[in-house]
Amino acid sequence: MPPALARPASALRDFLHGEAAGGILLILAAALAMLAANLGGGVANGYFAFLHLETGPVLSPAIGPMSVHLWINDGLMALFFLLVGLEIKREFVEGRLASWRQRRLPVIAAAAGMAVPALVYLAVTRDAPALHAGWAIPAATDIAFALGVLALLGPRAPAALKLFLTTVAIVDDMGAVAIIALAYSHGLDAPALLAAALILGAMIAMNRAGVTRLWPYLLCFAALWLAVLLSGVHATIAGVLAALAIPLRKTADAPDAAASPLHRLEAALHPFVAYAVVPLFGFANAGVSLAGIGLEQLLAPLPLGIAAGLFVGKQAGIFGSVWLAVKLGIAERPGNAGWRQIYGIALLCGIGFTMSLFIGGLAFPGEAALGDQVKIGVLGGSILSAVAGFLLLRFGQPSSQKPARAR
Repeated sequence: MPPALARPASALRDFLHGEAAGGILLILAAALAMLAANLGGGVANGYFAFLHLETGPVLSPAIGPMSVHLWINDGLMALFFLLVGLEIKREFVEGRLASWRQRRLPVIAAAAGMAVPALVYLAVTRDAPALHAGWAIPAATDIAFALGVLALLGPRAPAALKLFLTTVAIVDDMGAVAIIALAYSHGLDAPALLAAALILGAMIAMNRAGVTRLWPYLLCFAALWLAVLLSGVHATIAGVLAALAIPLRKTADAPDAAASPLHRLEAALHPFVAYAVVPLFGFANAGVSLAGIGLEQLLAPLPLGIAAGLFVGKQAGIFGSVWLAVKLGIAERPGNAGWRQIYGIALLCGIGFTMSLFIGGLAFPGEAALGDQVKIGVLGGSILSAVAGFLLLRFGQPSSQKPARAR
């Protein structure tokens, strides 16, 4: 049997460490983008001109010539979604979501944590039907950003809470992928969809035939990405679809064993995505000029709906559903954590950032003014959630609790 990869025995512990470090880098990249977009002189002009620089051919008439911004959002982010798909598959097959008992609380929390923010957003924007397309913007959680904040807390953030946040965010990612595929795909091209289906079928056939080398799957992934791009479905969905076809060998004693293609690909891909792709996405999408923005603009329906959905809707949906599930005996508190700690995690789940900015671009394509309002709402809601969650977990003493009864 091939030797195990030279990584710690706990894949999830290593994932949490890398994701937290990547989250801190993402925070710095977003701050740098805001600085670049608001500096005087030619810095801001240069920042925006660089993002819209045409660098490639017209791959799809629907999106036009490829620019730096498109290569990041439609190209590199496909690798992000490939990693998301790998993590989802691993967790459902051999990880913390492998049984219904383990899935129960994260699924309940994630479902409520997506539904309530969407309802809050629609309530705020009820008098502006043109804005209703953005209902899913506050429904997502940015796991890297949230774990980056938790990393700043050190031992005040118990491992059980980090694992709970991670599993909720993974289920949340599944919902976000489904939303992107179903709600933000337009003008579908049947021949391209057929080509994508045939390529995915070939990948599944290779899996069933016992092919374990990664390069055939990666070549098919590139072809699948192009087919999905041409089909009208957002190209990043190709990443999740490809991940489902990557072979996974259960390796309980060596969770990163080289004998498992999925583990090899995840181990190779994670550092690049965490330290390059996600921060680059943050730098390319967080920059918004604040010139001329006053209280009236901040309280406009779109940014207010997004910020309220993230800050109010997320904490209400997640904390409320966890509390109800525990009181009804459906599940137990994660790691027997105190309610104040769980509330702090619910607050941190309101950090939408990466996925929220991504969905915002899909909801209002080609509308620069609305795009800036989306950024303001996402940044405002995410920052409020991050600061409130950090302060509660940092200075609030864990509430005392009795040991949870065995069920």
